[in-house]
Amino acid sequence: MLVWLAELLTPHFSFFNVFSYLTFRAIISILTALFVSLWIGPHLIRRLQRLQIGQVVRNDGPESHFSKAGTPTMGGLMILIAIFVSVLLWADLSNPYVWVVLFVLGTFGAIGFVDDYRKVVRKNTDGLIARWKYFWQSAAALAAAVFVYAIAREPSQTQLVVPFFKDVMPQLGLLFIVLSYFVIVGSSNAVNLTDGLDGLAIMPTVMVAAGFALVAWATGNVNFASYLHIPYVAHAGELTVVCTAMVGAGLGFLWFNTFPAQVFMGDVGSLALGAALGAIAVLVRQEFLLVVMGGIFVIETLSVILQVGSYKLRGQRIFRMAPIHHHYELKGWPEPRVIVRFWIITLMLVLVGLATLKLR
Repeated sequence: MLVWLAELLTPHFSFFNVFSYLTFRAIISILTALFVSLWIGPHLIRRLQRLQIGQVVRNDGPESHFSKAGTPTMGGLMILIAIFVSVLLWADLSNPYVWVVLFVLGTFGAIGFVDDYRKVVRKNTDGLIARWKYFWQSAAALAAAVFVYAIAREPSQTQLVVPFFKDVMPQLGLLFIVLSYFVIVGSSNAVNLTDGLDGLAIMPTVMVAAGFALVAWATGNVNFASYLHIPYVAHAGELTVVCTAMVGAGLGFLWFNTFPAQVFMGDVGSLALGAALGAIAVLVRQEFLLVVMGGIFVIETLSVILQVGSYKLRGQRIFRMAPIHHHYELKGWPEPRVIVRFWIITLMLVLVGLATLKLR
């Protein structure tokens, strides 16, 4: 919005030319989202407390979590509001990729909202019925994937980038839609599974979003894309502002979500943020990079798959409890230790992921 206004004012006031610089808008986007989330956070928490929208703790969870029952949830609304405000203010709204990510954030956030509502208002720990949750996630992801495929005008927009191989970039064709669908839905549910401890999901999300901000900036810059031997995607650069908005909103939420949490993200936040990361990875053509940088999300998901598979096939569990962060809790690790160590692992994975861009 302000980009459009600045274009009108620049011929009369040269100062407004600063808004044309992507790096400036990315920095301001972080600060805007951070301040918005810090501003609305206390009001939202009090509102949730008055409405008695508190966390419902599963009976089969770790005993240390029983004390968290009643802590306000659905705090992800804080994150989504901050992201939308920041992006609508500072991004170039003529860019279709910006609207794709906002669409994914909004639709998956709505699915998570319904799921949270059923849990905290109707006191149903299962929330939205799994098949309906998966149906609406699939519908939203397919809609986004089909739209991106339909507006693609350059081969680079639908190529598959393979790490470590600068000349291996096969054209996906209609398989682009299939891959995009699995990346968006898979990433959404992976972040959702990770959101089990105070601050455990939000900080890795912030780190991965920060990493993708750099990737989006490089992908949208023809010179850096050529230097790194990655596809140049014309619309990708503007996603830098979206990524930095996610960073700022996430840090603002962490202010209230750090141990011991004053508010939980809920599915309204985790499903939306995970889907947004998946959509961004698709748009900048770096699906494999998401697997590397979001390795914690992958590990959490795999631990659930292995646990369920092992129990059904052998009648035995691999972990004391899945997702794997609960396994370490039951081994005696204090919750802050699990959280911070997972953060450290994520930081290392993000750096490794960024390094792979040059190792081609």
